[in-house]
Amino acid sequence: MIKLTSWNVNSVRLRLPQIEKFLQETNPDILCLQEIKCLAEQFPAKAFAKAGYPHQAISGQKGMHGVAIVSKWPLSEECIPDFCPRGEARVQSVKVAGFTLLNLYIPAGGDEPDVKINPKFAHKLEYLNNLQQHFTARGDQDNALEVLVGDLNIAPGEFDVWSHKQLLRVVSHTPIEVDALNAVKNSFDFVDMARVCVPETEPLFTWWSYRSKDWTKNNRGRRLDHIWLSPSLATLSKNPKFTVHNDCRSWERPSDHAPITLEFYQPENG
Repeated sequence: MIKLTSWNVNSVRLRLPQIEKFLQETNPDILCLQEIKCLAEQFPAKAFAKAGYPHQAISGQKGMHGVAIVSKWPLSEECIPDFCPRGEARVQSVKVAGFTLLNLYIPAGGDEPDVKINPKFAHKLEYLNNLQQHFTARGDQDNALEVLVGDLNIAPGEFDVWSHKQLLRVVSHTPIEVDALNAVKNSFDFVDMARVCVPETEPLFTWWSYRSKDWTKNNRGRRLDHIWLSPSLATLSKNPKFTVHNDCRSWERPSDHAPITLEFYQPENG
């Protein structure tokens, strides 16, 4: 089994003590980060190497966005299309331990779910459309060993938000976004591993707003962070285990996202 974690850390340098604590306590084989908010040369590479993650791939951007993968296993970076129409650092792909790993940070989309008045929302939908077209064109899902992770900024299911009815017109849970995300998932027959491991009717959240003074009391969360497996890899993973590390949300100076971890079948020893 391989242990893979995805985490929107909302600044890797600011959150480094929390990340180091998490790595020490949880010990994943691979950690995928989103919203690192730094250039590649500013990434705390030495700290991750010291923590046992010498293999690193960083796609950075000054002060915002950015994704990174750190691993105990050797990484081989891959060239893939830039799905982001604005050219922001929101995607990376590597080969690791016998599978392809795609790490995404999909745009949040602003506050108004209307492409005519909100360019950020239009940007989000264009990104999703580009992603869907990429997987539709590939058509090799039956044989591919592929993992897609990241902050996808969409909570697709009724029990992926604290109130389905109240959030239907709120960006991250609108029908147009959910349809777009499902189109991506269905274009490659990806399997949403959280809902393989946790029943669809059980509330499951990975993000809680900073605006909530006591997030544990009202638990107004959304499941914005995801780990998907290609159908062949999902079939091989007989006893997967999915965890939301929501205790991290209560740590000092936390990210508004909790890390998520999937333990699943390892195709080879790297």
